[in-house]
Amino acid sequence: MTLLAVHLALTAAYAGFQWTVRALVYPQFALVPPAGFPAYERRHQQRVSRVVGPLFAGQGVTTLWLLADRPGGTPLLPVLAGAACLAVVLAATALGAVPLHRRLQEAWDDAAHRRLLRVDTVRAVAATAGTVAAVAALLG
Repeated sequence: MTLLAVHLALTAAYAGFQWTVRALVYPQFALVPPAGFPAYERRHQQRVSRVVGPLFAGQGVTTLWLLADRPGGTPLLPVLAGAACLAVVLAATALGAVPLHRRLQEAWDDAAHRRLLRVDTVRAVAATAGTVAAVAALLG
């Protein structure tokens, strides 16, 4: 039960973080003057990694633990669904958000910013679905 509660806390914390980034942080990128944006973007990447890194690591550990040694009575389906949601988040991050951030740290790019918002919507929705799966696993 403790593992399931910790997993739920991590998934919910990440989902809340991701919605904050999607709704508040990324839309404000467009308000930064283009000449100063590369430096702003580099600082953003440094600071945000301090928050997202531990959340990704914690979710990775609890997800793998649940897949390897599910607590008795915990249904498999929500654990698998949660793992799939985390895989979507990580893939969207690695294949979408990271390259777009690298592009933006070179220079402001409206098209890259719009793509980042779309990628981030995918991450926020997948993170929310992962939280729903964590609740289902806990209530199992």
